Amino acid sequence: MFRPPRGTSVRATLAAATAAVALALTGCAGAGAVGGGDGEQIVVAIVSNPQMQDAISLQDEFRAAHPGVDVQFVSLPENEARAKITASVATGGGEFDVVMISNYETPMWAENGWIENLQPYIEATDGYDAEDFVPSVREALSSDGDMYSVPFYGESSFLAYRTDLFAEAGLEMPDNPTWDEVRELAGELHDPAQDFSGICLRGLAGWGENMAPMTTVLNTFGGGWFDADWNATLASPESREAIETYIDTLQTYGQPGAATSGFGDCLTRFSQGQSAMWYDATSMVSSVEDPASSTVAGDVGYVPAPVAETESAGWLYSWSLAIPSTSEHKDAAWDFVSWMTDKDYIKLVGEEIGWERVPPGSRLSTYEIPEYAEVSQAYADATLESMNGATQEATMTHDVPYPGIQFVGIPEFQDLGTRVGQQMSAAIAGQITVDEAIEQSQRYAETVADTYQAEEGQ
Repeated sequence: MFRPPRGTSVRATLAAATAAVALALTGCAGAGAVGGGDGEQIVVAIVSNPQMQDAISLQDEFRAAHPGVDVQFVSLPENEARAKITASVATGGGEFDVVMISNYETPMWAENGWIENLQPYIEATDGYDAEDFVPSVREALSSDGDMYSVPFYGESSFLAYRTDLFAEAGLEMPDNPTWDEVRELAGELHDPAQDFSGICLRGLAGWGENMAPMTTVLNTFGGGWFDADWNATLASPESREAIETYIDTLQTYGQPGAATSGFGDCLTRFSQGQSAMWYDATSMVSSVEDPASSTVAGDVGYVPAPVAETESAGWLYSWSLAIPSTSEHKDAAWDFVSWMTDKDYIKLVGEEIGWERVPPGSRLSTYEIPEYAEVSQAYADATLESMNGATQEATMTHDVPYPGIQFVGIPEFQDLGTRVGQQMSAAIAGQITVDEAIEQSQRYAETVADTYQAEEGQ
């Protein structure tokens, strides 16, 4: 489905594009930093999702195994973490020894020489077993066959729903629901008077926030960001229908304050029994199914991402760990990276925190652990099926000139996706009309398209 650009100079725009992001930011503050000891210090920048907070809580185990390494964390919300990590790595700032990135950044940053080739470290580490990584994730984090980041967890996307409430209401969730069916079901259970929404969806602006699920909706409706010739298509009839469907679903059946709700907000709302459905990342299960923090654990079913015109609609994503080329502590950094992504770490989380909290979707062997197999019966198969089905061929109706499903794999997308996300968030809030949001978003996309068309001689 992905058709590479004819020219090779597209990647040369990476430094300029990310440097522009860096110039707009101030230095990296050590927000959420923890650490201690007198060993060789490494600074690790991570996203403050629940699974990453679990890693921080287990640091005594790392220090026991590596007493000569002192870890200091910079833990930030997703949007802020992305911006600060990109700014540091793009400018060679050297603040971080380990960074949490994804399959969006990894191949581009590898080609630009910003992150270390981890393959030599992998091959020199007994028992690390990179072949155990989920194949689609391993491939997405590689460049020319070598891994440049390693997965902490992998994910696709699916629809979670309250099986108990569906049963009480006499409702049945289809095995492969369409967006029309999801909207109908949301309407049946929506009860704003009781602060209960029929569905929860991301509305918070950001290329990795609201535009992640919205892009999968664009794809399955037959729309998207660009066609095979780099024509911007956000204003196409198919894209328009997708955008209208997503925004109207949120405005009609969604949670209060939807325009400022991101992954974390929806996780809290769904886990506390305030929504009937939630379409988002499969990694949600680590918290949704944790009885210590979720009131709905054991009462949730999972089905594939809602579709319209395509066979599938799930995304493929991985939060992974990389070592910036500027790090002066690469061996110590690998000690930490390999510890946090090893099979033994999976078992450590299960035994110390709970098997529901295990980072999912990174290693095939995780699903063979008896304790994890028992607690993941409701979602293990759904997670792996969603990840295996997350291909452009299955989730898109036409060829595109870029890699990615829920993102456009070009350096400009951090800025473009965030700008468009702001327009969509404003439309969800009712600050502008949907037509205004689409028209402005199309103009943003056309500016990027012009550059690529010029490079290809169109």
